[in-house]
Amino acid sequence: MLCAGITTYSPLKHWKVGPNQKVGVVGLGGLGHMALKFAHSFGAHVMQFTTSPSKEAEAKRLGADEVVLSKDPDAVKKHIGSFDFILDTVSANHDVQSQLFLLKRNGVLALVGAPEKPMTISAFPLLFGRKTLAGSLIGGIRETQEMLDYCAEHGIVSDIEMTPIQKVNEAYERVLKSNVKYRFVIDMASLGK
Repeated sequence: MLCAGITTYSPLKHWKVGPNQKVGVVGLGGLGHMALKFAHSFGAHVMQFTTSPSKEAEAKRLGADEVVLSKDPDAVKKHIGSFDFILDTVSANHDVQSQLFLLKRNGVLALVGAPEKPMTISAFPLLFGRKTLAGSLIGGIRETQEMLDYCAEHGIVSDIEMTPIQKVNEAYERVLKSNVKYRFVIDMASLGK
């Protein structure tokens, strides 16, 4: 919660995501799964964007009202100009430019993922429709406590896999392969074994 939780909670709260809004979440990993849970609990209509058809059921379990395969241009086109807010949680290099076309007038695309390479963004999708491209890292102490209290009140937790310290190298290899749902937690009780 002190990583993925506050990293996604903070921008959703800052841009006042809530009822009567259409919100997109790009990426379904450590950050994306928390973004889905929060946006859904705030009352927004939430759409998950994923490149993987196998993640549709999981996205709906986590709070997505709809799932769009971002590799299907026709499926994506249906949503041009319809989003109030999109939270991009992807840290791999990907096309951010196309997401700007999905925003409504005054819509916001907030990045919380950190791709390795610089992005290329044309000014025109931002200019037409007075859209905002923003970023967010984490929240402060007060907002983190607010998030923890909110999670306790609403039963929101991060989905994790517990691993003993003896398997930390295996866990790290799985992280590199994006083969974890959704966070590893090291069982420190295994340290003395």
